[in-house]
Amino acid sequence: MLIRKLFKFENAHIVRNCSSDRCRHSIHGHSYKVEVLLQANALDHGQMVYDFGLMKGTIRDVIDAFDHAICFWDRDEADYIAWAKRYSQRWIAMPVSPSAEQFSRLFFVLIDAILANTRMANGEQDVTLHSVIAHETETGYAQCFREDAYNPRMGDIKLEEVVFSDQCRAEWHDPAMLEKLQRGEKFTNPTIALQVR
Repeated sequence: MLIRKLFKFENAHIVRNCSSDRCRHSIHGHSYKVEVLLQANALDHGQMVYDFGLMKGTIRDVIDAFDHAICFWDRDEADYIAWAKRYSQRWIAMPVSPSAEQFSRLFFVLIDAILANTRMANGEQDVTLHSVIAHETETGYAQCFREDAYNPRMGDIKLEEVVFSDQCRAEWHDPAMLEKLQRGEKFTNPTIALQVR
C-alpha cells in the first residue's frame, strides 16, 4: 500500500548549464511542493502504513530547511557562493545542481536515510520510501525512484556533502540530526505522533 504526504516551501536558486537563459543566469524562486510516498505490505497498531503525524518530525524538519532558503551547487562560482552565504542566513550547499530532478533525488537520499535509521515504535513493518515528487511549478515536476536516487550517472549524492546553514539547522528538533544520519545513529519514533507544529 502507498501513502502520500505533501510538503510546501519557497526557495531560490540558479540552475547552471540549463537551456533556459533566465534560469541559468538569474536567481529566481519557486513555490515547491514535495510529495513523499511511503509503502509497506503491513499496517501498524493503528492500522496505518505510517502515521502522518510521524512525518511532522525529522522528515518535515529536513524539507522545511529549504523554505525561504537559497540553494546552490557547491561547484558554482566561488564569488556567487560567498555572496549567497553573506546575504542569506538560510542556505543549502548541494553536491548537485538545484534542478527539480536533483531536488527529488536529494530529498529521496535524505528521507531514505531517516527511515533506515528510525526505530519504529508502533508496530510499523517494512516501511520504505517509494518515491519523491518535487513540483517546481504547477505544471512541471520530477519524480525520483530508488534506482534514480543512487544512480551515479545522475551525480552522486552523499549525506556528508550536503551542507545546511547554521540557521537552517537551528530550527530542527535535533540540530545534530545530519551528523547522526551520517554516523548511522538510530532515531526512535515517539509512541505519540507530533501534533501540528
